[in-house]
Amino acid sequence: MQQLQTVDADTLLYEPLEKPSFVVDGLIPTGLSLFCGSQKIGKSWLMLKLCLCVSQGIPLWDMQTLEGDVLYLCLEDTFCRIQDRLFRLTDEASGRLHFAVASSKLSDGLIVQLEDYLKAYPDSRLVVIDTLQKIRTASKDNAYANDYGDISLLKDFADRHSLSVVVVHHIRKQNDSDVFNKVSGTTGLTGSADATFVLEKESRASDTAKLFVTGRDTPYQELTLRFRDCSWEMVKRQTQEQLAAAEVPSILFRVVAFMQDKEEWTGTATELLLAMGESGELSTVITKWLNEYRSTFLYENGIQYDYQRKYSGRKIILARCGGEHDSHDGYDGSFGMPPHAGMADTGNAANLPSEAQSGG
Repeated sequence: MQQLQTVDADTLLYEPLEKPSFVVDGLIPTGLSLFCGSQKIGKSWLMLKLCLCVSQGIPLWDMQTLEGDVLYLCLEDTFCRIQDRLFRLTDEASGRLHFAVASSKLSDGLIVQLEDYLKAYPDSRLVVIDTLQKIRTASKDNAYANDYGDISLLKDFADRHSLSVVVVHHIRKQNDSDVFNKVSGTTGLTGSADATFVLEKESRASDTAKLFVTGRDTPYQELTLRFRDCSWEMVKRQTQEQLAAAEVPSILFRVVAFMQDKEEWTGTATELLLAMGESGELSTVITKWLNEYRSTFLYENGIQYDYQRKYSGRKIILARCGGEHDSHDGYDGSFGMPPHAGMADTGNAANLPSEAQSGG
């Protein structure tokens, strides 16, 4: 039996290792990616655009590509249909882009066919398989094991040759708050893939769609795309940080600005809004928002928040991080400690009435 190959933590900490590479910078990594969407949404148009860009070494939208040979298995199409799409997408195409409309199944020699292709085209960077169902053999056995096994074969091939394999797949019709749970099949598919993409429209007639992206080495992001003249064009790209910032109530950005020339501020919610020149209508919710974002948005912007209930009313306490803040009457000096560290000591936490109940 072959022994386990191990590496110790000290070696791993200091050994220079190659970072994961991308065929499309910041979007499509080497390894196995699932590209999913409902039927007839335009997945094949986007895959052809991707293949054209990589084979010519031109950017996909504003992202650089790693030029090389490309194999596109169009297993639901004909050469005539592919030619018609090429007519619509480009005036020039590269001889480095290769098409096939038939292949063996995964269980019947597909990996051997792909290995033979790489011998003829060793500078290949990308293989697109459209669709997953076309290379699978129907089975009534354990669905998870089948999903995991099939994807693992393709992932092993991609990893061994340091190229990107993108497999086109479908999503289920039923709704789910997490778009990645809509991927048809078991979690054996998404769990094995290095990256998962879901293309989704709000309605069938819409010309815009969202492309949701997540992966091991690919940061979560959302791309807004528009389909025009048979081509998907990018309208907007948002990273996880940008999406998180978009959820922060705008009043908190103004709180940060308000505190820029102050070391500390204490008062009620109504007094805070008045000092900021804001509408008093937010007095019922601003305390909740300050507490909700105290350890994330506020702390990241150098503002610490605490809260006290006194006989004169409930007080908001704001301070710039790192200052001296132990001179408040009745304040326990928790500023300067990590978020949440001082909350239990101020006697103001769980059992206090909400801001909405007291009217600020």
